[in-house]
Amino acid sequence: MNRAEAAPEMSRPVALGQIGAGGLEREVVATQAECAAIAARLRIPAVAALSCRFRLTALGGGLVAAEGALAARVTQECVVTTDPFEADLQEAFRVRFVLEDRFVEPNDDDPLDLDADDELPYAGSHIDLGEAAVEQLALALDPYPRSPDAALPEAPEEEEDESPASPFAALARRRRGG
Repeated sequence: MNRAEAAPEMSRPVALGQIGAGGLEREVVATQAECAAIAARLRIPAVAALSCRFRLTALGGGLVAAEGALAARVTQECVVTTDPFEADLQEAFRVRFVLEDRFVEPNDDDPLDLDADDELPYAGSHIDLGEAAVEQLALALDPYPRSPDAALPEAPEEEEDESPASPFAALARRRRGG
């Protein structure tokens, strides 16, 4: 079963008909069980809390714009010490929900527009704010998490030599018997 077919760890469907002319505001909050499932999916030690506020605006043609604010408390593993540490995440984001049949997968030949809103495909008459929140959490995680008190190891000091380094310096030292 691929990711698209798997049941989401946190599902909060919203019917498109609920989004009126003035938009719609919603907040989603993960339960303890959902937090555990999300942590397993994201391969991190724990998600203690996850909430996300959304401001939805119908754009017509099956497009829905969403501005949001994510707040989460997670446990990650430090890349320096491998010790677990807790981190608080706060992220603002913008995404667009696009009907699945109008969603175009980006390809490697197209230039990447870093300022464009991420697009999330949906099918039918509902969008899933829970899955959108989990995806935003995944994007907010530091790919190389480092505990605030972790120090990088010192780089070994090189012997100072007045002559510039040469690819043949080691051979010259060997020839001199050094």
